[in-house]
Amino acid sequence: MGHRIVIIEHEAEAGLGYFAGWLAAAGMACDVVRPYLGAPVPDAAGDGLIVLGGAASAWDDEGFPWLPATRGLIRRSVDSGLPTLGICLGAQLMTLACGGEVERGTAGPEVGLGEVSALPAAAGDPLFGALPPRTRAVQYHEDAMTVLPPGAVPLATGEPYPNQAYRLGPRAWAVQFHPEATPEIFLSWTAPNAGELAGAGFDVAALDAAVAGAHDALGTWRVLAEAFAGVVAGDHETRLT
Repeated sequence: MGHRIVIIEHEAEAGLGYFAGWLAAAGMACDVVRPYLGAPVPDAAGDGLIVLGGAASAWDDEGFPWLPATRGLIRRSVDSGLPTLGICLGAQLMTLACGGEVERGTAGPEVGLGEVSALPAAAGDPLFGALPPRTRAVQYHEDAMTVLPPGAVPLATGEPYPNQAYRLGPRAWAVQFHPEATPEIFLSWTAPNAGELAGAGFDVAALDAAVAGAHDALGTWRVLAEAFAGVVAGDHETRLT
């Protein structure tokens, strides 16, 4: 029987992107749950859990009423040692669910192609250990993880927001950036918000061009997706024996 990962998708414009193909090639089946279309957040997450990004703030339960159930699912998954990956909003939800803090970023939005630098603990990490010391990733967020959960191991940093990635327990990871985002996904975020971004001082055309020209850098994150699939597969086999 194949390995199945539950994917919590918060909006149509923030899907799996590159991860869809990378995980499929690694033998993973993805069950995408879309609570914004009315699907209930499940109580458990199969062999693994990925929580994607979105425009919501991690604390906006009134505007996005499935967030409490999503935080609960994340907390149960982390506590049980289920392989779990939170991306951007997903990382912020993990942070809140597990005792950390998320706030509106004091340095303003972080948007575009940004450099992510590994911290010493990354060298021995199952996901980050095979990545280069510095690489670039798509960023698009205005909230920030300001206090990590108790026991979190910081794995990557950057500017202006230092908490870019951490591990919690043996099999849960949070990444502030978007390793899954394709240039097309990034364009779907910037295009409808071009006026707002320009008003904040961004050159939107330059942002789009930088991401569109970064296929090699964006492809670097395949290693992370494959490593997560490996953790899921290994954890699945361990649970069966």
